[in-house]
Amino acid sequence: MSLRLSDFDFDLPAELIAQEPPAVRGASRLMRLDRATGAIRHGAFSDLPGLLRRGDLLVLNDTRVFPARLLGYREPGKGAVECLLVARQASPAAVPGDEHWRALVSPGARVGPGTRLVFEGPDARLDGEVLERVEHERIVRLTTPDGSPVPAAIARLGHMPLPPYIKRPDTESDRERYQTVYAREEGSVAAPTAGLHFTPAVFEALDAAGVERATITLHVGYGTFQPVRAEFVADHRMAYESFDVGPAAAEALTRARAEGRRIIAVGTTSTRTLESLELDAQGRVSAQAGETALFISPGHQFRLVSGLVTNFHVPKSSLIMLVSALAGLEHVRAAYREAVAARYRFYSYGDAMVIL
Repeated sequence: MSLRLSDFDFDLPAELIAQEPPAVRGASRLMRLDRATGAIRHGAFSDLPGLLRRGDLLVLNDTRVFPARLLGYREPGKGAVECLLVARQASPAAVPGDEHWRALVSPGARVGPGTRLVFEGPDARLDGEVLERVEHERIVRLTTPDGSPVPAAIARLGHMPLPPYIKRPDTESDRERYQTVYAREEGSVAAPTAGLHFTPAVFEALDAAGVERATITLHVGYGTFQPVRAEFVADHRMAYESFDVGPAAAEALTRARAEGRRIIAVGTTSTRTLESLELDAQGRVSAQAGETALFISPGHQFRLVSGLVTNFHVPKSSLIMLVSALAGLEHVRAAYREAVAARYRFYSYGDAMVIL
């Protein structure tokens, strides 16, 4: 029977969607879900190293979120406008003070080609011009009045792109807390949130437990927030996101697979990247870079991933479908009922689950 969107619905009280990070990074709860039996155990995220085996390979996404939300006004008229930068485009000018970006602009109905935008603060200004509309996006030319680099102005003027279910303005502290401690490669408009729980102390404990680590990169796009609207799950389509798996990570994955060791993805982004990789006839992984729109739902045959560290996801999302593909729909339904009853905190700034 084809799965329907309603199969992934559940009652989630609004107050369980975390609006703030925990007071101390890593001070989150951790649910342990057994893939085979559906057994549930409760604990703290600091318990994770003790739940893993010596030789397990933990794979983390080292993407870095940039302050992609620009708040400004249109000229003339001073009407408010919000611009969510999605990806830098090739620019004919190719000079520091002139860049082209794909962006989501709101209110979209009032922002057509030729519209001029201004984003300014005490020490920076960006001037924008909408060049064209491509479906629901705009191509926006951004320039600085003095010719200084556009990325530096974005860093000063931009706001962290908190997800829409966080019903508050971003703060300066979000620049640090909505970012993993191992973030390196800038390019995401959303954090790989399962990684937000990790601290240097947890990594030290993982090292002491003999758990191997590898990092890959997938730049998270705004598509991660897109609701699933298709009645039948198989009809949903994901947006493309770029990834990069370097030689060191490829070698670690190849060795772990050949030796029968568990490969545990940190987050749905790492899972989608790993499951998108091409393997040769001997099952070896080579360094690869490209784009993926892989949609993982129940029925997916996992080739690399055998465990997952993840957060608790909102109903009817592609993320809960991925989790259900790995752990089984009925097991996930039971775990989520337990999480709601036990008052776990959900989504980006919420608590964690490990599926083993």
